[in-house]
Amino acid sequence: MTGSLREGDADGEPVPTVGVVVLTQGTRPEELRRALASVLAQRGVRLDVVCVGNGWQPVGLPPGVKALGLPENVGIPAGRNAGVPKVAGEFLFFLDDDEYVDSDTFLSDAISRFRADETLGVLQPRVRTIDGSPPPRRWTPRLRKGDPGRSSPVFALIEGAIVMPRSTFEDVGGWAAPFFYAHEGIELAWRVWDQGRRAWYAGDLTARHPNVPATRHSDFYWRNARNRVWLARRNLPAVLAPVYVATWTGVQLLRSLRSPGTLRSWFSGWAAGWREDPGERRPIRWRTVWRMTLAGRPPII
Repeated sequence: MTGSLREGDADGEPVPTVGVVVLTQGTRPEELRRALASVLAQRGVRLDVVCVGNGWQPVGLPPGVKALGLPENVGIPAGRNAGVPKVAGEFLFFLDDDEYVDSDTFLSDAISRFRADETLGVLQPRVRTIDGSPPPRRWTPRLRKGDPGRSSPVFALIEGAIVMPRSTFEDVGGWAAPFFYAHEGIELAWRVWDQGRRAWYAGDLTARHPNVPATRHSDFYWRNARNRVWLARRNLPAVLAPVYVATWTGVQLLRSLRSPGTLRSWFSGWAAGWREDPGERRPIRWRTVWRMTLAGRPPII
């Protein structure tokens, strides 16, 4: 393992080991350097770091960072999954190349939350903009947004910087590889809840991300709709799947009042979601539905 441990950091406690998977397509070299620097600056942990090149072979990496080049772009969740076997560590940290953490104790602080509360299964920090502009509301992944600095359980994750125990990652089956991108953070959160644990939004820990619109991808509306249907088909009890899809269809129709031109692409993806194979189906338990409902968000909204 490459080390960022400094003498005395662990105060006599076992030093946490973290496998770090940094995902990149190689199109943002400056951002990648910044992301890796923020990882290698971490104190109080032992790191094993791999940079996964989604469709390219990473070069020019800092000493101690391994490279894994994938021959083609397999998508964000599958790219993250590919990096996991290449690193050791009790915990996993997934970081996208356009995001970074601005504290050198981010990982040790995050891991202290898991040490203190065994019910936690995955943690997402508060995401702030790099330029200091107001962050999009979607970056606070809960129904009642409120103060973004307030911590809470959540049922969706903004996936650019995620910490979790390796054992939990293995129990939930990893990221939803068929999704390519969009909503894989919701599935991961749901499956963590189904393991009897909680997905947690840590408002007191922060990561930084550029303030860019989600709609910058040309196929955003298509994948948003297809993966919403796949999310229900893969994860919900059969009776709830159409209710969940119907709810989000209604939401999209309301949103389209501001941009009606998006509906054709969205409904094309919606139809593909029912027609195409979503991959492995692992419906959550009814007791999980009840726990999520008691915690404030039944999986139909």
